[in-house]
Amino acid sequence: MTATAGACATLNIVGFGDSLMAGYQLPPEDAFPARLEKALREKGHDVTISNAGVSGDTTSGGLARIDWSVPDGTKGVILELGANDALRGIAPEESRKNLVAMIEKLKSRGIAVLLVGIMAPPNMGDDYAGRFNPIYPELAKTYGLEMYPFFLDGVVGVAGTQLEDGMHPNGTGVGVMVDRFLPIAERFIGSLSTGG
Repeated sequence: MTATAGACATLNIVGFGDSLMAGYQLPPEDAFPARLEKALREKGHDVTISNAGVSGDTTSGGLARIDWSVPDGTKGVILELGANDALRGIAPEESRKNLVAMIEKLKSRGIAVLLVGIMAPPNMGDDYAGRFNPIYPELAKTYGLEMYPFFLDGVVGVAGTQLEDGMHPNGTGVGVMVDRFLPIAERFIGSLSTGG
């Protein structure tokens, strides 16, 4: 029995982001990329997800390293950056510009992007949130990207899902994030494997 190489090639995906992607204070196997890869493999998908999360990274930091952090042969990138921009009060226009540059760099290399939405913390005020929060859906629409609306959905303000800092997910929280992310991840990798 033979199969064409293209049909059975492992899909290489990179989880590119900040501490939320890196798995801040968690063992490597509990970080989001590792848990998502495990969940996808359990559903029969031949996929590897590399962890290119760097704690503390902003969109400008991500832009500076995206060329060398995403190796050749990568089919898709889960792009999750902006939380630290919002925490630091960086101008949303700057964050948008950096995200656009990253998306365009990846697209120019033929790498698909799954954009992960971030929401500004409430203490930044309504004006900031009104400028920051729409960035992700607008970019997804402009570039025709698959998008997950809010990375920390199901974790923010939910007891037992966060580390003591009240900002980062614990192992339980990552599990919740993966469960909610899985349908969009499956749709994304389905589009990669069909070349769509």
